[in-house]
Amino acid sequence: MFEPCTDVVCSFWSILNQGPMTLTITLHTLIVLPMIWIYFDEKKKMEHGDIPEE
Repeated sequence: MFEPCTDVVCSFWSILNQGPMTLTITLHTLIVLPMIWIYFDEKKKMEHGDIPEE
């Protein structure tokens, strides 16, 4: 499942090429977790009335 990084200097792409779990964890860290954080931040703003209603 995991292959050793044989490059002299491990690049970002060689780290992503380690397997599907590494790719999944990386994509969730970059995309899904910030979306959850933004959702709860915007929800808190709406509850406190910081966003004007139309």
